[in-house]
Parts: sequence; structure tokens; C-alpha cells
Amino acid sequence: MQTMQEGQTIKHDVYGLGIVTSSDGERTAVDFDDHGPKLFVTSIMTAELIGEAPATPPKTKRRRKASTAAKAAKAAKKAAAASHA
Repeated sequence: MQTMQEGQTIKHDVYGLGIVTSSDGERTAVDFDDHGPKLFVTSIMTAELIGEAPATPPKTKRRRKASTAAKAAKAAKKAAAASHA
């Protein structure tokens, strides 16, 4: 397989639909809908090209992990609710 353009949609046999985030002669990175980001060796990668790259590649939306402070506040709230019950 040759290098692909950032933003192209592909279908992989194992991981399903994904969007190419970067690609060069050695590595291709794809962000899959159900499996997250994966890195492949470009020369042996097998995938079906579904769509051409858009004029401006979309920015991937990723959920951020909760900060330590947010986790502590949630735990404190849960503990307070448990002590009142």
C-alpha cells in the first residue's frame, strides 16, 4: 500500500472504519472509530480506501481524562452521600 493523505477514510478488516492521521513511506497512523489510534507499517498495511481526503482534514475529538482534582472531588461527593444514607 502506498502513503495516504491525512483525512482519508479507510476500512480495515480488523479495526473497521478510521481516518488517516498521518502517513509516510514507513508508517501510517489511523484513528479508528471503535478502537482509537493505531500505527501500521505502510508497506504491509492492508485497508480499503473509502473516501478521499477533505480539503481541510477534520480535527479528531477525543475525550479528556478527568483531572486528579476532579476525581478527588467526585470521590468526596460520593463519600459524603454514602455517610448521609
